[in-house]
Amino acid sequence: MANSIYFSLICILFAMHSCHVLGSRPHILLILADDYGWHDVGYHGSIIKTPYLDKLAGDGIKLENYYVQPICTPTRSQLMSGRYQIHTGLQHGVIKPQQPNCLPVEEVTLAQKLKEAGYSTHIVGKWHLGFYKKACLPTHRGFDTFFGYLVGAEDYYTHKREDGYDLRRNEEEVAKNYSGQYSAMIFASEVETIIKEHDSDQPLFIYLPFQSVHAPLQVPEKYIDQYRGLIQDKDRLIYAGKVTCMDEAIGNVTQALRNSPMWNNTLIVFSTDNGGQVGVGGNNWPLRGWKGSLWEGGVRGVGFVHSPLFANNVKGSVNNELIHVSDWFPTLVHLAGSTLNGTKPLDGHNQWRTISEGAPSARKELLHNIDPLAWLPSNSTGIDDVVANNGTFNSSIRAALRVGDWKILTGYPGNGSWIPPPEYGKTPVVPRDGSDKRVWLFNIRKDPDERHDLSDIETEKVKELLEKIEDYYKTAVPPRYPKYDPESDPKLHGGNWGPWR
Repeated sequence: MANSIYFSLICILFAMHSCHVLGSRPHILLILADDYGWHDVGYHGSIIKTPYLDKLAGDGIKLENYYVQPICTPTRSQLMSGRYQIHTGLQHGVIKPQQPNCLPVEEVTLAQKLKEAGYSTHIVGKWHLGFYKKACLPTHRGFDTFFGYLVGAEDYYTHKREDGYDLRRNEEEVAKNYSGQYSAMIFASEVETIIKEHDSDQPLFIYLPFQSVHAPLQVPEKYIDQYRGLIQDKDRLIYAGKVTCMDEAIGNVTQALRNSPMWNNTLIVFSTDNGGQVGVGGNNWPLRGWKGSLWEGGVRGVGFVHSPLFANNVKGSVNNELIHVSDWFPTLVHLAGSTLNGTKPLDGHNQWRTISEGAPSARKELLHNIDPLAWLPSNSTGIDDVVANNGTFNSSIRAALRVGDWKILTGYPGNGSWIPPPEYGKTPVVPRDGSDKRVWLFNIRKDPDERHDLSDIETEKVKELLEKIEDYYKTAVPPRYPKYDPESDPKLHGGNWGPWR
């Protein structure tokens, strides 16, 4: 009898220890960088200095087969909903501030699920999921507080986009109160305050989607000065300063967590929202393409996770399993001890065992996108009636799919050049695909830079993957990309961007 009681006690203590190791309702800091290039983090060999990111990733788990979407809104929509953009109508373009559009209000957000689990939920930074009516605002989508931008591409100091101010505390416009202050440091300071004032007994969720390092090219001179003489290209020079400034802001935030009682039960997730924009200093070398394209340079994301909760044998490791931005929804909901009840069918997968234990990925394939409204090059006639391979998917439609090691692209995937960083002194390579080229096939595991198109050789694989894209296409809802509404004009709303319906 005594042995039985002793054994039961040991089991209970072991269960309690396991719960702690896995982080019972861990505090979660989810950081999203904007337009951050694959090549532009120190641990990918960049000249740009990112000591805080390098340290967090180096002591955590680097996700080196991790994918996002090629532009802002689709990535953010999948992060918040766990669903492909073909299922929310956001498969074409970003939401413009003049459009009556947002992540559909019937979609359950990550913040709502974490709030259900008892979390205090906060967003600090860039929303970019629509705001034309109040129901679309972050504080109506599961966040207790919001401090940041509703749109994107604001001036880093004035916090204006075009004719409208855009910096809100909850639903109040406060841009003028922060005039002259750089957004990365404003956001970091706000997060530090939230951390310091938070009751550590309640689980905390902070979503920190930086404006950095999106255009415009602005940053305090002290961050640029350290690259003078190292980088000659003016855009690249300022961009490098922006990256290092963001890195410092992240260092400030993580130090605030280290100084708090919450640190030992905290999970940090870092991701970019899409590939770097080479036109304003970003770089994705040696990957092909950049922001806005379905090539690897547009969709393979810088990502890592860091936590004192990880076992020592996985700290400092590299994870090469297939993981997608939509996977954070079920993964974080699982960690929060919540359920997926009430959500629409998810496209994301719970990847916690993959991340924390190195188990095989729960994901075997990944739809990058299907966009029937995507434009084609000027020497093309537009979407036509070409249907490839015996009645499968219309290959003139812009789409891309990854299945195992194979990736297929159709239509016009975007500019597919290989652009080395200007400081390398190498000449960009422009592919010589014909204007009638509509299908590409690559083995990404063997050829991550997409240099060897196998579509003319692996014809059966092409047909198989086109049929899979067609199956996905049958589940898609029509793209939601409404015309501009003149009632959105900031001049009609006190000079501010905000809800107008």
